[in-house]
Amino acid sequence: MKNHEDKYLEAKQKVGRIKCFYIHLITFLIFNAIFATFNYYENSWSYAWFLWITFGWGIAVISDYLKAFERNPLFNKKWEERKISEYMAKEVKRQNWE
Repeated sequence: MKNHEDKYLEAKQKVGRIKCFYIHLITFLIFNAIFATFNYYENSWSYAWFLWITFGWGIAVISDYLKAFERNPLFNKKWEERKISEYMAKEVKRQNWE
């Protein structure tokens, strides 16, 4: 069972991840607006090269979102706990055989 200090540290880490996500999101929006503006003045979007940057960087922003808000369907907290239980059970079984 977790004590109060453990819960506080876990909450602090979650808030830190959320804060980092918002900083990343704001940076993403500002810089992509700058890139789009520069692209427009350079060639009136005859070739919208800024979209490549937006797409690539957007993948990283989505990844940060999934981590910050624990929405990752593949490697979430339940998955971690299940894998830990599996490995611990295997270790106990292995020790019993020795």
